[in-house]
Amino acid sequence: MPNETRDALLIYNPASGRRRKRRFGEIEQASRILKQAGIAVELAPTTGRATATLMAHEAIEQKRDLVIACGGDGTINEIVNGLVGSRVPLALLPAGTANILAKELGIPWDIPAAAHLIADGVERRVALGMATPLPVPGQAHSDQARRYFLCVAGAGPDGAIVQTIGEAAKTRAGILAYWWEGLRQLVQYRFPEMRVAGGGQDLRATLVVIGRTVNYGGPFKITTGANLFEDSFEVLVHTSRSRWRYLICLPALWLGRLRQMDCIHAWKTTEVTCWPAKSVDVYAQVDGEAAGVLPIQFRIVPDALTLIVPKTLRT
Repeated sequence: MPNETRDALLIYNPASGRRRKRRFGEIEQASRILKQAGIAVELAPTTGRATATLMAHEAIEQKRDLVIACGGDGTINEIVNGLVGSRVPLALLPAGTANILAKELGIPWDIPAAAHLIADGVERRVALGMATPLPVPGQAHSDQARRYFLCVAGAGPDGAIVQTIGEAAKTRAGILAYWWEGLRQLVQYRFPEMRVAGGGQDLRATLVVIGRTVNYGGPFKITTGANLFEDSFEVLVHTSRSRWRYLICLPALWLGRLRQMDCIHAWKTTEVTCWPAKSVDVYAQVDGEAAGVLPIQFRIVPDALTLIVPKTLRT
């Protein structure tokens, strides 16, 4: 960390993920580690949806030197949407149901150990993805808000899963809530088609994953050509409506052979737009949070956020 970094706001979600009863003690331990490194930390618990975004805005206004996120993908996404465009760096103490960014940066799922990495970390400026809802001819203007994302976005079955799972289910069952809902969607989902266009491609698909990171949810790696430190994302689409084709893709994904399937297409670009092929709602997600329905344009915003990353990270 630069020597001038001294004043940090640590935003944490007290209801996020596993080991909630132990987490506050671990956060206090992390605060002591950072204080010993010359970083004074103020703790700021979230109190509901979108409060982390407001806290991040306030950190900019207060001229904080650093914001630290302690939570899962949703908490991080809220903070990112508050910090976007500023020069205030974002550091990470992993928690939550899942944490794609921690996996991508090689940060251990150990809050005190991660605090040591912050104190010794380096700043990297990165791009963000931006999801912008588009107007539908003949319909009232959508009230969906534009959202930035750091790791991954998508539409189709994953959007339906995120749309259906409530906060209570995530708090109670953690990652198992996603597995259960994924199995349920595999049986019930009708796989409506969407049009995916951008980067020289124009395809009909039933699933689109837009990755800034190699890691996806759980143990899976889907957009394996993505790089968080490039000004691009990788788009991967599944073009089949067959439940059976989705089923046989699961072992292929587990074995790292997903791209050998003829229904899978992937390419890198800086902009892609997705429209529903028919008048059926196709749900989208950004960083594991519900992002409304298509049509949505996804594009890269360069030089949008400063991250604190481990100095040993290879990119």
